[in-house]
Amino acid sequence: MTPRTAPEAIDVLIVGAGAAGMMCAIEAGRRGRSVRILDHARAPGEKIRISGGGRCNFTNLGTGPGNFLGENPRFATSALKRFSQHDFVKRVDQAGIAWHEKTLGQLFCDDSAKQIIRMLTDDMRAAGVALSLGVSVERVARVGDGYEAALSDGSVVRSRSLVLATGGKSIPKMGATGWAYDAARGFGLRVTDTRPALVPLTFEAGLLEQLKPLAGVAVDAVVQGGGTSFAEAMLFTHRGLSGPAILQISSYWREGEAITVAMAPGEAVYDRLKAAREENGKQMVHTALGHIIPRRLAESICEREAVRGKLAEVGDKTLRRLDAAVNAWTVKPVGSEGYRTAEVTLGGVATDQLDQLTMAAKTVPGLYVIGEAVDVTGWLGGYNFQWAWSSGWAAGQAC
Repeated sequence: MTPRTAPEAIDVLIVGAGAAGMMCAIEAGRRGRSVRILDHARAPGEKIRISGGGRCNFTNLGTGPGNFLGENPRFATSALKRFSQHDFVKRVDQAGIAWHEKTLGQLFCDDSAKQIIRMLTDDMRAAGVALSLGVSVERVARVGDGYEAALSDGSVVRSRSLVLATGGKSIPKMGATGWAYDAARGFGLRVTDTRPALVPLTFEAGLLEQLKPLAGVAVDAVVQGGGTSFAEAMLFTHRGLSGPAILQISSYWREGEAITVAMAPGEAVYDRLKAAREENGKQMVHTALGHIIPRRLAESICEREAVRGKLAEVGDKTLRRLDAAVNAWTVKPVGSEGYRTAEVTLGGVATDQLDQLTMAAKTVPGLYVIGEAVDVTGWLGGYNFQWAWSSGWAAGQAC
């Protein structure tokens, strides 16, 4: 490609104007570096804009290394400590953005996620960062002691440092691709296997038929699988199971494995049904069960377990079977909804290829990888944004 103008020479080129990329740009710009950040999208921070129902779950007060997955979850420790959730909250406060805490330490904007984007773009502008939108990298290579990138607008940029911040493959309708992985491989870095994470799970046709009438029913549940468990809300959908508890377990679940669900955790279902039978044996079984769990769910379970009639007509063995159907329901997903609805990508550039203090590639001078492109994946609830802020900050101090 013949450039329209002479190559632009800068200190730092950041590819990806998402949470991590913008944070990195701000920090590098504040340190006096000449910075250009670009994105093929028409607006910066698109994932920020749609997150949290449009209010952006921008961090979690309980963030720590234990909230992350990857080959080496402890890799995240340094960045998370050096720029913590409390540090980001201070910036939100300084920007005058009102926020509130929901459950489990999750922080959301009172108003709009666009406020977070505006804070970041204002900070970039103040730091002298050049933002280029609707532009992608067509070719990038190491040249001399730096990098040369040919861009889709016909320009060429030469930089001392290159930062890969384009995220993962989740939500392709917003333009997500595996570009960062391909670029990292091109520079000789190892990339771990990737898969959709924080994603609804799907089931075989027969079970789906049973679940479809329950679409829209939600329960507080404990879901176990992949050696861990989560106690959060679960939602029945016409495609399978979703809700926070399912999204969380999806990051740990693997094909061929089953999950176990307690849909009335903490409730002694057998004892309550037995007591109801003693108090009013004429009551229908599904009615009594409907006092413990949502009525539609109670009816579905009774139908699935072939339990009909009045409480006085069923024995203890049947009541125990219903107890197990409620609080030890074991099902085997056949898959997930994939990257289309996945909130994040599990896997990425291997952490043994990067310096945990700076996010720099150990074998390629001046190359940095941050955010979702790295094999560090957080739980649902603001953890992935905090990783973006922390890893972007760490790279911005060094690049």
